[in-house]
Amino acid sequence: MADVMNVGVNLEAFSQAINAIQALRSSVTRVFDSLKDGMKNKETLEGREKVFITEFQDNLQSVNRDLNELERLSTLVGRPSESHPLHNSGLLSLDPVQDKTPLYSQLLQAYKWSNKLDIWSKSNYQAFQKVTDHATTALLHYQLPQMPDVVVRSFMTWLRSYIKLFQNPCQRCGKFLQEGLPPTWRDFRTLEAFHDTCRQ
Repeated sequence: MADVMNVGVNLEAFSQAINAIQALRSSVTRVFDSLKDGMKNKETLEGREKVFITEFQDNLQSVNRDLNELERLSTLVGRPSESHPLHNSGLLSLDPVQDKTPLYSQLLQAYKWSNKLDIWSKSNYQAFQKVTDHATTALLHYQLPQMPDVVVRSFMTWLRSYIKLFQNPCQRCGKFLQEGLPPTWRDFRTLEAFHDTCRQ
């Protein structure tokens, strides 16, 4: 019972919300069925239009009512607590020597950190946008399924060549900046720095 309390979710409201979702789906289906069937099986055109409009409005009101009920229940459901396990990694929290190897808590912190929108957002600087594009190209270049350790080492060596992004001049033109950008390309074999326009 303590586990249910720790979840932080109102299970009764959750059950009602599932029923509300089913009701909403049914009412939406009725709207589309009404549109699909159109003005069938009525004797006069005026009668068909009147009945169609009345049924269609009733169906839309049902959708609106069911949606409002679902929104009301969603506020009652609550939020899961932050201590919920990350699928099978939750078993790590059962480790009896967690104080010596706090793997689960570190994993949970890493998961929360990696889920934030700022670390995955596109850089505001064109130089770093180009580096990201080149890194994607490098990931596609370094492919050797039989030797994945060599692939990782090669890619990391290539990526490390960016440590002097703003200190290395272009190997072709000898300039540090061209059109306001440093030489962002690194050769896959020699790791030499080039501007995009100089590497061809």
